[in-house]
Amino acid sequence: MCAQVSKIENQVLTFSALLASIFAIGGLVFGLMFGSLVILFDGVYSTVSLLLTILSLVVSKFIQSPSKRHFPFGKAILEPIVITVKAIVILVVVIVSLHSAVTSLFTGGREMDTSVATLFGVLNVLGCGYAWWYIAHRSKRFTSDLIAAESMQWQMDTLLSIAITVGFIIAWVITQSPLAKYAVYADPLMMCAISVYFIKVPIDMLKEALRELLMMAPSKEIHSQVTAGINKADKLGNQRIKLVGLTKVGRELRLVVDINTQNAHSISIHDIEKTRKSITSQLSTMPFDLHLNLNIAR
Repeated sequence: MCAQVSKIENQVLTFSALLASIFAIGGLVFGLMFGSLVILFDGVYSTVSLLLTILSLVVSKFIQSPSKRHFPFGKAILEPIVITVKAIVILVVVIVSLHSAVTSLFTGGREMDTSVATLFGVLNVLGCGYAWWYIAHRSKRFTSDLIAAESMQWQMDTLLSIAITVGFIIAWVITQSPLAKYAVYADPLMMCAISVYFIKVPIDMLKEALRELLMMAPSKEIHSQVTAGINKADKLGNQRIKLVGLTKVGRELRLVVDINTQNAHSISIHDIEKTRKSITSQLSTMPFDLHLNLNIAR
């Protein structure tokens, strides 16, 4: 990863950490003050996001530092490990929140000040929406799984804030109607709906991270791009080449390619390097660090 990309990654993660700390404190304070499960969940989620962002920032800087002695094959594997930790922690937070909401439903609900809670929700939507937009905007020109996971966190927080705000508005309307006695169930019901909806996000993050940790095949999109590049290099070169292995680990794309020498008695080092440069050139537009292994096949 080039120095400029690393600098942008660090800037984005630092910005995310600072903003997450503000939402974490606000969510926890207001959640406890107004006795709202969803605001408290938002505060807990922001606190967890802050800790996970700090973890991502530390790992990002660690990956960029040289350490061939202890990591002879690079540190890219640390990225899916961090994302796995993020996904598991977020999943636990969602499950615990769902349990609290269900318990509250069966114990008489929870009263809250819906007017102040709605104002908090609106401020949250604006703040989280800006963070999501900023991170997505800054990461358009480069690929980083850490930033992608960070963007997903803020997307989840933004949608969560929107759901909370809409729920508070509905709860306020209920308090002004003959059904006012049922308003105490609005908060835990919102929490149940939010938990069920958002549980898919950490599960998807976990699945993708585990695919990389297990060195499984990458997405169809990546596989198609690599195959097209290999086929083009095969047509342009004198040697027949074939893709036999492909995986993505963090910011690295790892390929194993066979050079077929069936019709030749030998192959020169010059021809091997020419093939390597041709493959690298065809795949240079992909936003990954390329790790290419060439095998001589007969």
